[in-house]
Amino acid sequence: MNIRRASLVLLMFFISIYILMSDNNYQFEICANSVESCLAAQAGGANRVELCAGIPEGGTTPSYGDIKMAREYLDKTRLHVIIRPRGGDFLYSPLDIKCMLADIDICKQLGVDGVVFGCLTKDGGIDITTNQLLLSHAKGMSTTFHRAFDRCKHPFEALEQLIDLGFDRILTSGQQPTAEEGIEMLKQLQHRAQGRINILAGCGINETNIVHIAQCTLVKEFHFSARESVYSQMEYHNPSVYMGLAGQDEMTTEVTTERRVRNTIQALLHSTR
Repeated sequence: MNIRRASLVLLMFFISIYILMSDNNYQFEICANSVESCLAAQAGGANRVELCAGIPEGGTTPSYGDIKMAREYLDKTRLHVIIRPRGGDFLYSPLDIKCMLADIDICKQLGVDGVVFGCLTKDGGIDITTNQLLLSHAKGMSTTFHRAFDRCKHPFEALEQLIDLGFDRILTSGQQPTAEEGIEMLKQLQHRAQGRINILAGCGINETNIVHIAQCTLVKEFHFSARESVYSQMEYHNPSVYMGLAGQDEMTTEVTTERRVRNTIQALLHSTR
């Protein structure tokens, strides 16, 4: 009887895993650095975009014009906007916070679907007070706690705090440089979340590793950029002058392409058929 019971439990376990992995209720979010990238994300079948400026700094709040045009042109794909006034750490001054509140107001006025932000204390904890303030300001919009989570000192404690605060999801690479390297932490977060908050795996996800990450973690939401390099059409440029860091390639830009968005999404969907 015990052998039969153990066999039945094992069978039910594998059936549950199969159901989880065959369920195509995945969500695909594109980290878009421009309106052009937003449109490519939509054409490629993404569910959401996170519109960001300042990608080399990890993403900063985009311009009013970018947000307005993205909202105007995206009719099938949800628009989320990062609220991050500067690069660097996630310990914000009172003036930083005022800027973030003003940016949330603008997003709400423009009809943005969701906002993405995250504030920490100086000792690597969740800044409960500031996040509560921003959440109350963003009421009616979806809210994502961004990769500030990957700088948290105690991730499992932070997970419970973010659930209690009422965030809809956490964007994380599992506290590692890439989501693939953070598979073990992502797996634990997904298990501990128990459906109370969505775990959005991000950083370094592409058509070659999305299936592996999904199978190992059981995460259902994925954040990736699907970018390709595009060389400038300028016929002349002064090689002695740089607009940013000296030696940096300023004749090439990275743009999301419909092809890479579609390929990455289809890689996962085809694996479950």
